[in-house]
Amino acid sequence: MSVLLFGVSHRSAPVSVLEQLSFAESDQVKIVDELLQSPLVTEAMVLSTCNRVEVYAVVDAFHGGLSAIGQVLAEHSGMSMGDLTKYAYVRYSEAAVEHLFAVASGLDSAVIGEQQVLGQVRRAYASAETNKTVGRILHDLSQRALSVGKRVHSETAIDSAGASVVSVALDIAASRLDGLAGRTATVVGAGSMGGLSVAHLLRAGVIHIDVVNRSLPRAQRLAENIRQQGATAQALTLEHLPAALTAADVVVSCTGAVRPVVSLADVHHALASARRDETAPPLVLCDLGMPRDVDPAVAGLPGVSVIDMDRVQREPSARAAAADAEAARQIVATEVASYLAGQRMAEVTPTVTALRQRAADVVESELLRLDNRLPGLDDAQRDEVARTVRRVVDKLLHAPTVRVKQLASAPGGDTYAEALRELFELDPQAVDAVAAGELPLPATEFDQGRTDGAG
Repeated sequence: MSVLLFGVSHRSAPVSVLEQLSFAESDQVKIVDELLQSPLVTEAMVLSTCNRVEVYAVVDAFHGGLSAIGQVLAEHSGMSMGDLTKYAYVRYSEAAVEHLFAVASGLDSAVIGEQQVLGQVRRAYASAETNKTVGRILHDLSQRALSVGKRVHSETAIDSAGASVVSVALDIAASRLDGLAGRTATVVGAGSMGGLSVAHLLRAGVIHIDVVNRSLPRAQRLAENIRQQGATAQALTLEHLPAALTAADVVVSCTGAVRPVVSLADVHHALASARRDETAPPLVLCDLGMPRDVDPAVAGLPGVSVIDMDRVQREPSARAAAADAEAARQIVATEVASYLAGQRMAEVTPTVTALRQRAADVVESELLRLDNRLPGLDDAQRDEVARTVRRVVDKLLHAPTVRVKQLASAPGGDTYAEALRELFELDPQAVDAVAAGELPLPATEFDQGRTDGAG
């Protein structure tokens, strides 16, 4: 079984396609449930962010697994398989591992090095674990990806060029408003992106922020945090959004809604109520939602400037310094090699365990024959013979079983496990039983670090 990745991201598709593939959390659960109905898919996880939708699955067959994932995504998005595959990318086995590590490290983000994607990977894994759709393979892969992401951010300055999409968008907004100091802002959405937006706005010198959210208590908590930091704020529900837009110089919208929350009528009302003239600075709308939070028609209005994800991706400051990015890629490459070596060693372990169990069974069988042929042996004599035989077997098996694990860690190492199974005529069902946790590893003196043959 291997990991298969089927994804669509800002690197492979325009925003309009990403919008079609943007699913609510409840839909993501349904997608995974449908995938697991395929006999070819044993584990699955969906990573959905503002810039990507990726399905990670453990499959028994590449083509069958790919077809199953594509069909489910096409059905839920309303896209044809032809249109979907036109924008999709596929990674398999080692390439899938490398991709997830790069994503968790921020190397594949619209803003290279952004840290938010690491939290998104963590939430995707937590959701899959809660719904029991990940097993050993995706569990190990996700945990290692999170560890790699943390290491990249702690050991490199990859995020120094811009901590997030929010910072890049607000830098553009500041240039269009001749700075944000003394301005009034509206933040639509009180989630993690909304909180990040507030932090950047306060650092830029914004003096008042309206927090608009579907749930008033969450908006109130964020507004109180703003007041504690010295700015004025009020919490509003979405029905008060038109009024908040009227008073705003800059708007940051980052909700998880599946359709626009800032309508053309809302912005028309705001412009009319504010009585902006031709010399006034524009109303700047930062649309960081995926799918879009702002009706695309708004961008055609005079006196309005819309900064969307497409615009953010074109900004030079969205790219980390080349040296830092290269340092991050080196870490990812090292971690990928280490992870794959560990996985290959883990894959050979059931074969080694089955071999030792086979040897233990042979020893017990021969000791039983000895009891039948020499019934006069006393307990002390029998125990000494048993210890001697086991030591001989342990010594004979020690070198090949240790060496096969070392050899298995290299690319193509699975052939050594196959050779071991052939040479010792190991039952494939016994190996599978070990892999499933049904057969424990028999204890040996060498497992306990005793190689001197002492009884």
